[in-house]
Amino acid sequence: MRLFVTFAYALLALPALADSWLTLAGSDGPGKGKHVVLVSGDEEYRSEEGLTQLAKILATHHGFDCTVLYAIDPDTGEINPMNQKNVPGLQALRKADLMVIATRFRNLPDEQMKEIDDYLKAGKPVIGMRTATHAFNLPKESPYAHYSWNNKTETFTEGFGRQVLGETWINHHGHHGHESTRGLIAPGAADHPILRGIKDGDIWGPTDVYGVRLPLLGDSQPLVLGQVLEGMTADSPVVTGEDAKKNEPMMPIAWTKTYMLEDGPRGRVFTTTMGSSTDLASAGTRRLIVNGCYWALGFEDKIPSAANVDIVGTFDPTPFKSGGHKKGVKPADLQ
Repeated sequence: MRLFVTFAYALLALPALADSWLTLAGSDGPGKGKHVVLVSGDEEYRSEEGLTQLAKILATHHGFDCTVLYAIDPDTGEINPMNQKNVPGLQALRKADLMVIATRFRNLPDEQMKEIDDYLKAGKPVIGMRTATHAFNLPKESPYAHYSWNNKTETFTEGFGRQVLGETWINHHGHHGHESTRGLIAPGAADHPILRGIKDGDIWGPTDVYGVRLPLLGDSQPLVLGQVLEGMTADSPVVTGEDAKKNEPMMPIAWTKTYMLEDGPRGRVFTTTMGSSTDLASAGTRRLIVNGCYWALGFEDKIPSAANVDIVGTFDPTPFKSGGHKKGVKPADLQ
């Protein structure tokens, strides 16, 4: 692998934070020369595990340089998703070509939110996963309070989730922890490049379907619908009886859209309400998100017929649970 020289070295020049993120140099591949910043930080769905593996796949199989950011306990330097107020390294977004975000209810300091704000004002592409629909929960006095999931201002109602990704937090449509999700191709979407190499049933995850409002906002295009299953395995039957109404209609679990802040350029967005680390145990779910990265960057013509999404190294995702993260882990331990 070639050295990830320029920006990685610039980040490592900050001695107090040098061990607070993970940098991965891309191999040869279609993504060579492009930099993806993956922002983790949720209490429940193990984004610190899922985004680390996703970054390894993007770097090893597809050539993207990747920086993975984490919620860090400033006293210990350990990854602690329960700390909602610190994701160091967001200055990496200054040189990023794509942001992948899977945070939940973060209350970040102004200097960290400014990096996200600057990135979005530039109209750069965004991929939002699972709890990114409710990525931020900022106090009213924050200059970035409009990004909060429940923001009430008319100009940016329901914040980053609604205005950038297309939806904020609504509810658990499926029974959380009891009803898993099977992905079915949305009507008319089969030829979309993000779905290349994906068929009905390839996408599965133990997380439940999130509720969204229909029709989706603005220019959103549904790609995958979430079929609610009555159990927690990929071969579970579809819910029946009163629960059958949960599939009438099915909720979109993946869609594309665009966004624009103020008078800035318009950027591409791919959103999926899948995305726990356990969801990424499914090759179909991994392929969906990898293909989404290509599309968001305008590389749809480079999406392979069946993108390589083989696991890199070992990947034993932790079951989702609030506060269920592995303790005592530092970013360097994930290399």
